[in-house]
Amino acid sequence: MDSVLSPAVGIHVNAAKITRQSKSNLALAFISLGRERRRDITIFYAFCRVIDDIADSSELDVAEKRARLTAWRKMLRTPKPADPPLAPEVRSLIDKYSLSPSMLEEIIAGVEMDLSISRYATFEELRVYCYRVASAVGLVSIEIFGYRNPACKDYALELGLALQMTNIIRDVGKDLRSGRIYLPQEDLARFDYSETELQDRQYNERFIRLMEFEAARAREFFSRAAAALPSEDRRAMVPAEIMSAIYRGLLRRMEADKFRVFEKEYRLSRLAKASRIATQLLKSL
Repeated sequence: MDSVLSPAVGIHVNAAKITRQSKSNLALAFISLGRERRRDITIFYAFCRVIDDIADSSELDVAEKRARLTAWRKMLRTPKPADPPLAPEVRSLIDKYSLSPSMLEEIIAGVEMDLSISRYATFEELRVYCYRVASAVGLVSIEIFGYRNPACKDYALELGLALQMTNIIRDVGKDLRSGRIYLPQEDLARFDYSETELQDRQYNERFIRLMEFEAARAREFFSRAAAALPSEDRRAMVPAEIMSAIYRGLLRRMEADKFRVFEKEYRLSRLAKASRIATQLLKSL
């Protein structure tokens, strides 16, 4: 993906280009939206990608990453002539949908956690991270999608936890290469699977049981999200339901394959994704 890592120094950022170039499933979900909401969620998504790419950059040191994330915090609230194109667009969304800048700052705080935290002792600690990088994204997204029942916020929160736990399961091997372990240390101990074994990518019965435990946790969040979705908001939440369907399918595939995450990068085929998108679109009718 082209670099979008310099908001503080004015490198041009094009929201639509970021979305096109990303392979994220979120971009696929936009198909169900009208033109205006699709444009607006694309801007928000581009903001999320920009700050995430700052935190993940291999070209910046930690101090520079923190400086650029701090610059974005300031840009959310205070316009400056040197701001890149994306900054005023994001501030426009804040005004248009009465978004809380603090919620976008939560997302920045989430990616910033990756700069200093590479292990989580408990799931409650991990939950804070998941809330910031996923549930907070969902809470902003539903404002753009449009909802009527405040209970929809519970749906967004639970679905965010479900999606992020699925990501964590899928990316165990990839995250190890970055020196990060998101599986809670208490869970490794529960199944007598050591960090050393994880670092050595030892695939055994204890690892499978550990991953089954995490998958069950993700499924519980999916179930809670489904139960929390108000009936009057089902049509507005089709983009989120598309995401849910794709990630539930991904979770099932990993479970059926016994979580061979050290040797595989799990994805659904285009056909499988298209089928799930079509199903959700039909349901909305």
